[in-house]
Amino acid sequence: MSSAPLRVGMVGVGTISAQYFASFEKLPNLQLVAVADINEERAREVAAEHGVDARSVDDLFASDDIDAVLNLTIPATHVDVGLRAIEHGKHVFAEKPLGLSVTEARPLVEAADAAGVLLGSAPDTVLGTGIQTARAVIDDGVIGDVLGASVHWSAPGHERWHPNPAFYYQPGGGPLLDMGPYYITSLVTLFGPIIRVSGLATRSDRPRTVATGPQAGTPIPVAIDTHVTALLEHESGVSSQITVSFEVWATRSPLFEVYGTKGTLAVPDPNRFNDPVEVYTADTAEWRAVPETAGYRDSGRGYGLAELAEALHNNRQPRASGALALHVLDVMESIARAADERSVVTLHTTVERPETVPLSDRPEASENS
Repeated sequence: MSSAPLRVGMVGVGTISAQYFASFEKLPNLQLVAVADINEERAREVAAEHGVDARSVDDLFASDDIDAVLNLTIPATHVDVGLRAIEHGKHVFAEKPLGLSVTEARPLVEAADAAGVLLGSAPDTVLGTGIQTARAVIDDGVIGDVLGASVHWSAPGHERWHPNPAFYYQPGGGPLLDMGPYYITSLVTLFGPIIRVSGLATRSDRPRTVATGPQAGTPIPVAIDTHVTALLEHESGVSSQITVSFEVWATRSPLFEVYGTKGTLAVPDPNRFNDPVEVYTADTAEWRAVPETAGYRDSGRGYGLAELAEALHNNRQPRASGALALHVLDVMESIARAADERSVVTLHTTVERPETVPLSDRPEASENS
């Protein structure tokens, strides 16, 4: 059994939108109807390029031919845009983070529940074969009982590649809120919810300037911490440690490893969808590649929205849900608080560990999904 595709309106046509446009062609359960942006001229250009309508933001929310809003605006407007879409009865899938704080974002989750619409949030990278195959290795007991994990992501700073990077250095940005969601969402997907955290954070005073595009040479004021390290305690008993940084010029640190009683799992970069998984076990005493066993093959940004459409058809919550994003936001906010107070912080939210994604090419609106 199949159903009509979910009709989508995109709000925000900045840099990240190109990756979503590339995925729409591979996702038959989605139909992009219109785009909108605060820069209406830019919206018209993008709409013409992709053969869809350009509408004002207000008109897009009010449109009867749109079922769901894909929110690709900057972090500071994620909640406002989401609430306005929900008020018009639209399902919402948003870029990360869900909001700038738990206090700000919780009403978004509550509004979606009250309105009977679905709320999803990036990162949907966790739905690809990389994280999902790693999850299957853990669930199958290949590395025994999991004890802990180590995660490291770092770069000198996004100003080296992004043409308009200033927002990365304001509240809502920084390595924790920008890159943290990929890794923390993956940790929750692998090991379940987090109950306590501690952390340390700092920033340097080195000058930063835009390196590319028309703003090249423009100074960037820094209003956030740029190097963050945290220790996380999962409800399952697993401990994980994470470092995210805009201060590291080069590193040989492992990106993402999981340590078990029978071996070690090398998890691919959660900022990507489909990189290979490797495992080292005591009985083989060597690294070996793991065949893809779970997740969406050859996936990309937009698969989370397609999975939301599948969830809608099958009367369940999406795997990349608003509740998961709220918990991840709580983790990040608690890390920042722990770093500021030099304390251990207990979280206020929890979430169920998402179900594994069966190995498949794409989300399908079928009774067997």
